[in-house]
Amino acid sequence: MHPDPAIVPQELRLNKDKTTLTVVFPTASYDLSAELLRVESPSAEVKGHGGPKKLIAGKKGITIKAVEPVGHYAVQLTFSDGHRTGIYTWAYLAELGAGKDAIWGTYLAALIDNGLTREPHA
Repeated sequence: MHPDPAIVPQELRLNKDKTTLTVVFPTASYDLSAELLRVESPSAEVKGHGGPKKLIAGKKGITIKAVEPVGHYAVQLTFSDGHRTGIYTWAYLAELGAGKDAIWGTYLAALIDNGLTREPHA
């Protein structure tokens, strides 16, 4: 099975300070922050092992240490906090890019609702 060519990125580029991953698709380009990618990780740890999604706080300033290909359909990201279990498919990166403002707003509201913060723990 081959991925839809409309959702196969032409380029993945990590910025110099490793805080933004730019994903260039044939029809759109998205700048995705390391923090957004970390808190929305498709890993079982974040998505919840069949239960509710886990709210991840304290990741402001996180960076991406490595971007590794997974077959022809995804990448695995390694973050500065050591997290590296999420597999980011092309479709998931496109979904995050297209909906990033709404996803980010929902995340910030959830932090407030739960008395949490983006600031790393001291």
